[in-house]
Amino acid sequence: MRPQSISPETYIFRDDGKIPNSNYPILVYRNVFSGRGTEGALWLEHLFKENGWHNFWKWTIYSFHHYHSNTHEVLGVFQGSAEICLGGPTGKKIMIEAGDILVIPAGVAHKCISSSDGFTVVGAYPEGKSPDLIRAEESNHDTAVLRIQQVTVPEQDPVLGNAGGLLKLWI
Repeated sequence: MRPQSISPETYIFRDDGKIPNSNYPILVYRNVFSGRGTEGALWLEHLFKENGWHNFWKWTIYSFHHYHSNTHEVLGVFQGSAEICLGGPTGKKIMIEAGDILVIPAGVAHKCISSSDGFTVVGAYPEGKSPDLIRAEESNHDTAVLRIQQVTVPEQDPVLGNAGGLLKLWI
């Protein structure tokens, strides 16, 4: 089952000297699916795999500002809710809950501020990619920027496939 006619919220953050962030916006798809627990996790894995996103994991979001300089990331919330910060310490705080999916461009910081008991996401990356993990520090910035510049736009949006999403908003 492929979601249809979904328009994501978008947030864009600029380089602050510690966190590169991106020229691409974060995409937040709200209330995409109704399955929870194992059913929701399996649905997300199937959707992501169908759209060329792999290397799945299930856990929470780190409680410190971090980003990935070598790949984009998708996070699908299948259990609980959380307040997260996007874009680093001067970024934006938003609430996410089961049913939501976030597409995070390479270089964009994210952090869990607080969460409900059992808050869990499925994370994935474009096929063939494994993420690095970079804390938001000035000493990492310049080399990370060079790696981020090499990351290409994925062939498909993890939610909408070739029907839109990042294919329209990141070009």
